[in-house]
Amino acid sequence: MTKVADIALKVRSKNAGPFWVTIDVFCGSTQAYDQLRNALKTDAIAALYHQPTQLLKRFDIPDLNVIKFSFPRPVTQGHRTDRDMHGAQWSTLLAELAI
Repeated sequence: MTKVADIALKVRSKNAGPFWVTIDVFCGSTQAYDQLRNALKTDAIAALYHQPTQLLKRFDIPDLNVIKFSFPRPVTQGHRTDRDMHGAQWSTLLAELAI
């Protein structure tokens, strides 16, 4: 079974301020970009991160062969229940997603 990480050059996540997380999928080539752009359905990504589809923001950037997803953090950065202060671990779910 093929995973996103098998096709993408790199998948990373980071804070987009204290209230949002952004996940970047660096595809590395036009072929990988086209394959992942078609395989990564917005509804499926929203479900993966337990987000309503209308809150998930998707940015397809063909000039850079990058796909970005942004969504609200479940808790504010630095909150006592925040388990990922920098938002760096969110990318693992997407990288391991079978397509």
